[in-house]
Amino acid sequence: MSKLQHLQQLAETRRSIYALSKQLPVAKEEIVNLVEHTLLHTPSAFNSQSTRIIVLFGDDHEKLWQITEDTLRGIVNDDEKFKPTQQKIEGFKAGAGSILFFEDHSVVKGLQENFALYADKFPDWSHHTSGMHQYVIWTKLAALNIGANLQHYNPVIDDQVAKTWNVDKDWHLIAQMVFGGIEQPAGDKSFEPIEKRLKVHG
Repeated sequence: MSKLQHLQQLAETRRSIYALSKQLPVAKEEIVNLVEHTLLHTPSAFNSQSTRIIVLFGDDHEKLWQITEDTLRGIVNDDEKFKPTQQKIEGFKAGAGSILFFEDHSVVKGLQENFALYADKFPDWSHHTSGMHQYVIWTKLAALNIGANLQHYNPVIDDQVAKTWNVDKDWHLIAQMVFGGIEQPAGDKSFEPIEKRLKVHG
């Protein structure tokens, strides 16, 4: 298999997996190494390296989702309406860990000051950078036969997350990735016609 074919296969393997367990096929140190490699080698606008990551295992992972549950329960305040959300969160707790993706606003502000012509673009480019880190880590996890799904419970959990894990005030939470052993694979995926999504000229 060529390198391109292998990369394409990994892209197809990466799916949103929601049925997760705490049994990982690798040691947690390998996941930390995977994240470190991603931070070193994933591109960013102006080589800004603005992405920040916190990896949570064990009790800290479950604490994240308890914070989320408690925060959302305070907003919904209706046990019956809250049941579907609670079931989702129980699924997240069942995983082995979570990866929190942040962007460092002090880096973004520095770029805006130094490159005023593009000042309004840097927040968008910062999100692009985060998205690339999310995708690279997600794909690497898939290569290790580890399931994952991506959540966005920010900004409602931001303050409590910052307080619990002593997060720098300039770190802005972007997404939360849950990962774990695969209990059940993703189902079939439907595709919009390529003709509606791609144009080629010349």
